[in-house]
Amino acid sequence: MRVLYSLFMRPETPSKLKRRKWETAGILLDADRLPSPVDFAAMFGNTRPVELEIGSGKGTFLLARASARPEVNFLGLEYAAAYAGYCADRFRRAKLTNVRILRVEAGAFFKAALAPHSLQRVHVYFPDPWPKRRHQRRRLIQPAFVDLVRRVLRPGGQLLIVTDHFDYARHIRRVLQDVAGFVRIPTPRLVETEGLVGTNFERKYRAQGRPVYSLALMRYV
Repeated sequence: MRVLYSLFMRPETPSKLKRRKWETAGILLDADRLPSPVDFAAMFGNTRPVELEIGSGKGTFLLARASARPEVNFLGLEYAAAYAGYCADRFRRAKLTNVRILRVEAGAFFKAALAPHSLQRVHVYFPDPWPKRRHQRRRLIQPAFVDLVRRVLRPGGQLLIVTDHFDYARHIRRVLQDVAGFVRIPTPRLVETEGLVGTNFERKYRAQGRPVYSLALMRYV
């Protein structure tokens, strides 16, 4: 399977992270070697439901979520090579067997690699807001992407989004307003600690007293 990388992804991580050697075998997978559509039963060795996170960063959310829910499989998409390697090594050290990482661009992956009704949840936490007007077309949450998410979610599946950027939150609300096949639902709390999802960004922003905005949809058809 060939998934093209976008020119518009966020820049690579600091050099101190890139210089490190991570042990990633079996967790950081080569997207070019995967079948299309992706066979999750082969990937994880079971047929448990799959949740996918876009932009896993350092893997804090996936580490907590996968540890708490061993009966669910988790796939993280992270384009920055250093972060992808860091995540995989972190999950290996935690002895987690229900997490995999791919270094791919999310839009292309959803379009080319995921089968209809293959995911239980899609998590999008603190995506790049691209605040300048001339860059806003690069924002992930657009009508075309929401259509892709609806296609790959099972009936009853959920799209969960959190951002700290007020203008992006307004944009997301406009995109998600009355979208076909979805119904708005309260954002579920996914961590036992303070906050909704427990990412590094959420902890940082809440400590600074900055508000965060959450939106959640459930596919009903």
